[in-house]
Amino acid sequence: MSARLDRTGTGKPHFETLDGLRGTAALLVVAFHIQGITVLFDPARLMLPHAYLAVDFFFALSGFVIGYAYDDRWGAMAVRDFLVRRLLRLHPLVMLGALLGLASYLGDPFADGRQDASAALVALAFVAAMLALPSPPLPNRLGDSHPLNAPAWTLFQEYIGNLTYALVLRRLRMRALIALTGLAAMASLVTALSLGSYDTGWGLANFWGAPVRLAYPFLVGLLLYRLGDRLPRITLGFPLLSAILLALFAAPVLGTWHGIALNGLYQAGCVLILFPAIIVAGRHSAGGPATLWLCRVAGRLSYPLYITHYPFVYVYMNWVATRPASGATTAAIAVSLYLFTILFAAAAHHYWDEPLRRRLNALITKR
Repeated sequence: MSARLDRTGTGKPHFETLDGLRGTAALLVVAFHIQGITVLFDPARLMLPHAYLAVDFFFALSGFVIGYAYDDRWGAMAVRDFLVRRLLRLHPLVMLGALLGLASYLGDPFADGRQDASAALVALAFVAAMLALPSPPLPNRLGDSHPLNAPAWTLFQEYIGNLTYALVLRRLRMRALIALTGLAAMASLVTALSLGSYDTGWGLANFWGAPVRLAYPFLVGLLLYRLGDRLPRITLGFPLLSAILLALFAAPVLGTWHGIALNGLYQAGCVLILFPAIIVAGRHSAGGPATLWLCRVAGRLSYPLYITHYPFVYVYMNWVATRPASGATTAAIAVSLYLFTILFAAAAHHYWDEPLRRRLNALITKR
């Protein structure tokens, strides 16, 4: 183990604790998906009923990291250069997720006819998935806007956030950014209270919710970076901050009180207040060699784990639906699947993402 800090391509040190927290959130949301899909995400039966808020946490981290990595590079870097860099960073794994999604749809041994779709519809979904775009629904995919790899809806929003940053947000002065963040916060709060949760944006029927969920976290992340040392210096450390995320995601689902959706209010408190506070604390938190190593590994695996796990979850969903088994057997398969997705993410990072990005970077550099 080495306490040496990872650095970006331009020599800036990573915020190791924030990288580690991205890994924590990814691990929790994968556990949520594996357990949740067996009960069709019935809130009353979920072990981590709020874990889909990991998406909002990812968006906030993204806004913070984009500001840190690129705010001081404009002038020497054009919009085209920025967009190419972001595509190189994100898209190789988007394509791998699309390939896995296609394989799981066509080759699932437990589908039992549930996934009979026309070749044209599957081909359209695959082309769209390779581009991180939404597509028409496919049978047995729960109405997902990205039916071959459901989590890819967040990558589509990530690209929207990156494009908006390059064209607009990078130019905003602090007051304008604060005002825009405030407006996004109000839209976010209204959405949470109206729906009783942030469980929106992932499907074709609720696709309008995706930009609402993106706007505030991405903006507040960027704002937190730009405020910098004007914010309180809080140091809680990676283990405690990870435990806080776990506790927030595992809290019980709340009901309604005098017409107020308490669950929506709770989740709004997480997204609007607690997640930004966790990022502020994570920015200043450090640790010893073991903690730095753990954060580094978790950070590197977070994105490949998040974007590649769901095609395997689809197969597990069909196994549960068509092969009745005891609770102990189902639990054992679920744990095995969870461990497998982590190992697969490590392999995807090492054998797909890093080599492909190196080759693409070399090609672009030659030009």
